Formats: sequence, C-alpha cells, structure tokens
Amino acid sequence: MTNTPAPSSDVILDRMMALHPKIIDLTLDRVWRLLEQVGNPQDKLPPVIHLAGTNGKGSTQAMLLAGLEGVGKRVHAYTSPHLARFHERIRLAGELISEDALTEVLDHCYEKNGGENITYFEITTVAGLMAFAETPGDYTLLETGLGGRLDATNVVEKPALTIITPISIDHTQFLGDTLTAIAGEKAGILKRGVPCVVGPQPDEALDVIEARAAKLGCPLFIHGQHWHMWEERGRLIFQDENGLLDLPLPTLIGPHQIENAGATIAALRVLGYGEEACEAAMLDVTWPARMQRLKTGPLVDAAGDAELWLDGGHNPAAGETLAKVLSDLPKRPTHLICGMLNTKDIAGYLHPLAAVADSLTAISIPNEINTLPAETTASEARAVGMDAKTAESAEAALSALIKQDPTCRVLICGSLYLAGDILKTNG
Repeated sequence: MTNTPAPSSDVILDRMMALHPKIIDLTLDRVWRLLEQVGNPQDKLPPVIHLAGTNGKGSTQAMLLAGLEGVGKRVHAYTSPHLARFHERIRLAGELISEDALTEVLDHCYEKNGGENITYFEITTVAGLMAFAETPGDYTLLETGLGGRLDATNVVEKPALTIITPISIDHTQFLGDTLTAIAGEKAGILKRGVPCVVGPQPDEALDVIEARAAKLGCPLFIHGQHWHMWEERGRLIFQDENGLLDLPLPTLIGPHQIENAGATIAALRVLGYGEEACEAAMLDVTWPARMQRLKTGPLVDAAGDAELWLDGGHNPAAGETLAKVLSDLPKRPTHLICGMLNTKDIAGYLHPLAAVADSLTAISIPNEINTLPAETTASEARAVGMDAKTAESAEAALSALIKQDPTCRVLICGSLYLAGDILKTNG
C-alpha cells in the first residue's frame, strides 16, 4: 500500500508555519514589507468590501456573496479560518482557488519573503491578495481574521464599503478586555470618506465607531437609525430611507441571522442593488458549520434516526445565540458534543446552553495544540449545572448517545477547528 503524497500547497503551508514563533502577533509592518516585495497587489483589487466584527461577519459575507452573485457579479472572497481545506479561504470569481494556482501563489510569497519573520495568517493573506489581483472580478470581499486595525487584511487604502457586525467580548488577550477597547480595534477598518454599514451594537461600541467615523468623514448606515429589520409572518421586513422590502427569511438558521441579513441588505442597498440581489442573498446563501444540519456522510449514517447538527461558534455571545436557536427548534432531547480551545471563555459560552441541553460530552479537538483537555471542558460544564462526561472522540461520544436515546438531537459544537475536523471525518 502506497501513501498518497500531500498536495504541494500543504507542503508550502507547513513551511510557512515555521516562519514566526507566534500564531498571532498583531502588527502590519511585516505585511507591508511583503506586499512591497510582491508588487502591492492590494492596490490592484476589484472594489473591496471589508468586514469586521466579533459575531456574524462570516455569515454576513456569505449572504453578501450570494446576493452579488445572484445578479451576475464575479466576486472574490477571503475568509478564515478554513474548515476542511485551506482552499476555502480564497474564492476566485465564484470558485475555490485551484491547487495549482494556490501552490503557485504560496510558493511565490514564500520565496519573496526570504525567510523573514512573518505569521502564517499574514503571509497567506498576502497570497490571497495576489490571487485576487491577478483574477478578473467585480468585487473583493475581505473578512478580517482578528480585530481590524492591525489585521493583515487592513491594507486597502480606499475600499468601496466597510461593514462592522455585532461586537462583543472575545480575544481579550489581543484586543483588550472592554467593549470600548475591542470596538476601537474593529473600527480600525474605517477609511476616510468610505461608507460603513453598522450592525446592531452595544451603546459603548457604537459610541466608539461613531467617534472614529466623525474624524474620518465616513458616512454611517447604522442599525436602528438608518435601517431596520424584523421578522413578520415568516418573512423578513427591511426598511431604510429608500423604502420597505418584504423578503424571504435567510436560509441560515437562527434569529441572529435576521440581524446579519439586515446588515447584508443595507450593504447591498448602499452599493446600489435592489430586490433581486437582496432576495438572492437570503435564498442562495450557504455557510458550513453555522447551525448546519448534517444530512449525509458516515457520521449521519451512524446517527440513525437521531438529528445531527454542527456549529462552530465559540464565545459567550455565540453560546447565547445557540441556546436561542435550540430553544426554538421542535422539542427533542438535546445532547452536546463539545470541544473548545484553551483561549476561550468556556464558562461564558456554556452557561446559556445549560438551560437547553440535556447533557454534554466533552472531547479534545483532534490534532489541535491549543485544545482544551476534555476533562477541563467537562468540569467547566458541571460548574454551570450541566450533566457532563468525556469521550475519546466525537464518534465515540455519538455512539454512546445513540445507544442511550436513538431519536435524540445531537449538536457538535464549541470550535470552528472541531467543526472542520468533523466535516473532514464526515466526508
């Protein structure tokens, strides 16, 4: 039996992991240096829409992509982290980047970097910008990786539009431990004179965004002031100064997606698009691991008559949102299989879920150096009142739950890294 060789891109990505001792080290100096070396691709992109926020930016970007493609636009999109394959981070005019194209652009960046210090996210972001600059398109959607002000995506001098989705406490070791500090980092994507769509925000975060926008002369389109959205009789109603839209609900599940849909529609309206684009954004969107019902694959086969769901949310706001989604689903015994990173607020995430889950089985995230040990997750779950145990793997946890209750609901949750592993395992 012969081993299948790893794709060339995987080999280069492994080399890139060794270029900097830290996974996260927020500064733009290294990015500017490499951008200069590869010909400043950030200045040659199709019109850029730049998104930041703590929650919802990925879903908002996915809806925006669907809306723009729904009216025939060729759209590039950059997102992180990937779930199953790195290629998911770079979408070129509607298609994931090919292995050959990815290998070529990564190899070029690695060579031009000349062995200098640079983080994995920084050098791969530069590679993504190169790919976007070299491929014809109508728009480029850039999702920040962490924060905004010092994020590697924050290198476009004049985007067409910026979007700030809801801000909450997360990544405090990098962004600060107050909403004001975190909002200051997120508001760092604002650019002089460039309009910004602002999703629902706590007052202290909105104050920071408005102050920054005033200094830069940025027109703001703020939820609750310039646009409103709500659900009514199974429809999404959106209203702004241009009038009212009556649209289908987004195909992404959960009441929080109404907020994300509102920001998406506001953005499409600012860009000059009408009802056709807005409806496509609601109906054509796909976004894996955001309360995703798994319907095929070996894990689904093993689940039998049980429902199997997957979600990658990982902070307290995500826990609250997930609890609301679960409480709105038809009643059924609900069990969590949970794996988390050791950088997260575990208790804050689990506390709202204690009221809606019958049990939690903790696992360690496979092949992840920063995984929280399963027993630690279980201990935190017990501390917030959950019936918790551990298992060696998601498969083992699922098997035990199915034996206990063949028709239950099982949600695998706690981390995008765990979600990615599940999607790989489930084929």
